[in-house]
Amino acid sequence: MSRLSRKTRHARSILRSVEIRSLITLALIVGAGWAFAELADEVIEGSTRNLDRDLLLLLRTEGDLSDPIGPAMLEEMGRDLTALGGVIVLTLATLFAGGFFLMQRQYGSMVYLWATVGGGILISGVAKEFFSRPRPELVPHGSYVHTASFPSGHSMMAAVAYLTLGVLIARVLKRRHLKVYVMGIAILVTMLVGISRVFLGVHWPTDVLAGWLVGLGWAMICMMGARALSRRGHVEPEADEGEGEAAETAGPR
Repeated sequence: MSRLSRKTRHARSILRSVEIRSLITLALIVGAGWAFAELADEVIEGSTRNLDRDLLLLLRTEGDLSDPIGPAMLEEMGRDLTALGGVIVLTLATLFAGGFFLMQRQYGSMVYLWATVGGGILISGVAKEFFSRPRPELVPHGSYVHTASFPSGHSMMAAVAYLTLGVLIARVLKRRHLKVYVMGIAILVTMLVGISRVFLGVHWPTDVLAGWLVGLGWAMICMMGARALSRRGHVEPEADEGEGEAAETAGPR
């Protein structure tokens, strides 16, 4: 009887955890959507022009707008970081990760990853065409660009790809601190990519913020979809966090 009671309590705990996470995810989706709509409206009206200009100039050497602040190696680091949100790096990362899931016969995770990233590319392209915001001409560009400015494609796709990869890795981890670590790395990389775009002068700060918001919203929408499909058996189930914590508490014998 006590064993059955423990299992019942454990099941209820998991259910509450799922409900809380779903509510948090939904709140992130709504919040990101609302914030993007407000930001886009301000950008269209030109209300962010002075703020964008001031923030961009903060990252340039006074008297020489062609020179970013800091040592020369900092600009090279910026190019390295911005490449993490580029087409080649994200395509390879997505294909390699998808290939891993394919070999593991985790077809649901493979489709989830590819559909999320593919959908993100489509959304980014449509949004850029719709807003058609010109690139900053205030400072020389430190990286080659050929598309519209708003929202930042690098920032958006970094959020989509790295947050999704983080979620997929976190799903198989049983210990909470490992999940937090993985998601923390995903968020950090996403932020560094966005900051590098402003540092190199190829995006206004509001472009990057918009990219983060759209990327976050889309990644969370896809994550909710994956959870729903997981409950129906179409996506591999998430590891039981309770088992990991129990094993950690028990320690070596």
